[in-house]
Amino acid sequence: PSRKFHGNNRLLTFQIISHYESINQGKKELPEYFNFASDVLDEWAQLEKDGRKPANPAFWWVNDKGEEVKWSFEELGSLSRKAANVLSEACGLQRGDRVVAVLPRVPEWWLLNVACMRAGIVFMPGTSQLTAKDISYRLQASKAKCIVTDDTLAPAVESVLPGSQFLKSKLLVGQGSRDGWLNLKELL
Repeated sequence: PSRKFHGNNRLLTFQIISHYESINQGKKELPEYFNFASDVLDEWAQLEKDGRKPANPAFWWVNDKGEEVKWSFEELGSLSRKAANVLSEACGLQRGDRVVAVLPRVPEWWLLNVACMRAGIVFMPGTSQLTAKDISYRLQASKAKCIVTDDTLAPAVESVLPGSQFLKSKLLVGQGSRDGWLNLKELL
């Protein structure tokens, strides 16, 4: 049995299928460049804003304690633009640069994922179960210029940073602060 989380999904599903069928039939041009954040997320936000699509959460996260984070399409779009600015300005990243994220699945994980799409930065997720050796290998092999982690994982990450010659910036997700780390929440 399937549940509907967002009301009537048939209309939106039909529109998506119809759009791709028209591309396949040569009625619409395939875009040269596609960016999910601006071409889909921002478009849905505008449809909601114009009243052409019912308001639904774009993101809804609940942890094991029952705490929730719920963002509309407009909020996720706005937050992802701010996060993209943090990555490009405060962290000094450019299109094509790589970011290693060693985070549990907290809302910032998804926010950074969309921000990287928006800015053309390559997002490389890593599980919070990675060892220091795993993190070191990923940093070196990818030539990542930024690493993102949280307060609890930062000590393991810091233990391998001296051998990371490509790393430009370190971004911390959470309430705390650490020497040499930028804090995402403060920068947003």
